[in-house]
Amino acid sequence: MLDLFSGLDMYVAVTLVLSLGFVLAFEFINGFHDTANAVATVIYTQSMKPQWAVIGSGIFNFFGVLTGGLAVAYAIVHLLPVDLLVTVNTHKGLAMVFSLLAAAIVWNLGTWYFGLPASSSHTLIGSILGVGITNAVLTHGSVSDGINWAKAVEVGMSLLVSPLVGFMMSGILLVLLRRFMPSSNMHKSPFQRQQIEGRKHPPFWTRFMLILSAMGVSFAHGSNDGQKGVGLIMLVLIGIVPAKFVVNLDSTPYQIERTRDAAVHLQNFYAHNQALIAATFPAKPVSSTDDHADHCRPDDTNARANAVRSLIGDAPTSYRNLTPAQRWQVRTDLLCLDESAKLAAKLPGLTAADKQHLAELRKDLSVTTEYAPLWVILAVAAALGVGTMIGWKRVVLTVGEKIGKKDMTYAQGVCAQLTAAVSIGLANLFGMPVSTTHVLSSGVAGTMVAERAGLQWSTIRNILLAWLFTLPAAMALAAALYYSSTLIIH
Repeated sequence: MLDLFSGLDMYVAVTLVLSLGFVLAFEFINGFHDTANAVATVIYTQSMKPQWAVIGSGIFNFFGVLTGGLAVAYAIVHLLPVDLLVTVNTHKGLAMVFSLLAAAIVWNLGTWYFGLPASSSHTLIGSILGVGITNAVLTHGSVSDGINWAKAVEVGMSLLVSPLVGFMMSGILLVLLRRFMPSSNMHKSPFQRQQIEGRKHPPFWTRFMLILSAMGVSFAHGSNDGQKGVGLIMLVLIGIVPAKFVVNLDSTPYQIERTRDAAVHLQNFYAHNQALIAATFPAKPVSSTDDHADHCRPDDTNARANAVRSLIGDAPTSYRNLTPAQRWQVRTDLLCLDESAKLAAKLPGLTAADKQHLAELRKDLSVTTEYAPLWVILAVAAALGVGTMIGWKRVVLTVGEKIGKKDMTYAQGVCAQLTAAVSIGLANLFGMPVSTTHVLSSGVAGTMVAERAGLQWSTIRNILLAWLFTLPAAMALAAALYYSSTLIIH
């Protein structure tokens, strides 16, 4: 990491520090929001003291980021269209990153201040959509091309479905506990147990499950939300110091060979299906007023594959042997070839084997571009972990007392947390970003309905309004900031 600043001009180094600071600030504030959700029930039920709960949550968030992989990180990054990703090293690309981060930070701080369990994931996705659409308008392009809408719909469905799953599954789990363990003390609230039995803590096994599930939520949150920060830092590094980060300079010769071979196989696939591809994806003329430095088009697949073969060579050893300009060209060609493979998978009449072949090619094409150095993952993990230990109080009471008309019972806490931990963990396996806030809050609401305790509709309304307005508010903020920054650049 220390060689990151070597050879950089002062203004570039300052820009890099500020950019990295913005991303880490976003993750730090992300901890404000989602810590409360991870530890709300374990604190409210007096299973752990607040200071130990938030420290434990911070530690599990940290390890969640370390072991979470990168699927979610690049699912977020690829909300932006590939044409914009290949120009992220321009001033406009940097303005894009600054704008979306600033918008996300402002909205997150605002909702945290008012104690609303708003979603950091929602906020970030809204910011990305805002800059993507604004960029399309400013470049006189089509709004349909300003965002990777297929990925946006996929992510949107994940954010929509996950709270519904949390609501239903936690309710079902509570009904089962009520049926098979009707007289258990786990169905008491902390207040009832204190008044009836004079005991402060829940029963041992209930307490154990509350603590275990709370740490599980923290770990799952780190593995999912932490990846978003990793993806953003990689955008920053590629934009400001591309020579060192456009491709993984530590790639092994085998990984580079896989990348080159995937380009050759995709080239062969296009050659065998040339007529069908030309009919399905006719070439589009490039407007002279379009200021994109590069474009990804299916009809350029053959030329880009040849360029990759020429740059990498027949016996590749390391990307370090390439000049900075050649590294950027390799990245651009690989991103465009990946886009071509994705489009090819939509061709009519393809067999299951063809689709599987194209999916494998996409993995190989991205093996040396979709990566993150260990220090990036550690930095994001630390920011999220420390943020987790601060700012939890504002949202805990909302989750514990203000969602239902009755105080939360121990069983409700266990059901909501177990459901959240499992749901987020599964989403991470499939590379889908979800909202810890919404999954857990909806889980608590589901247990209140199953308990027939009723819901406090004023709180539910506020949470739903935050859910409804986060996306357009973040989009508007990011769009305004991006538009302002482009005016300054020009």
